[in-house]
Amino acid sequence: MKNTIKQLRVAAGLSQLEIAKRAGVTRQTINAIENDKYDPSLGLAFSVGHILGVTVDTLFDPGSPAPEPRGPGGRHAENKGS
Repeated sequence: MKNTIKQLRVAAGLSQLEIAKRAGVTRQTINAIENDKYDPSLGLAFSVGHILGVTVDTLFDPGSPAPEPRGPGGRHAENKGS
């Protein structure tokens, strides 16, 4: 899902690590969210919004597609029909 987290974070003068520590997640998680590779849980989305001083609807564009599921090793998961 497209988001504005990186732009808001940079404008606030915060690093990915600072956001991660305050939200209780890893820096890699924040990086993955910023790069549209991971959609956060609702709780994490609210936490990041609170840290950045904005509402969740300011952070995310619900009209954008979700990231494709990835299998082991970061490869796209294959849809094995039934």
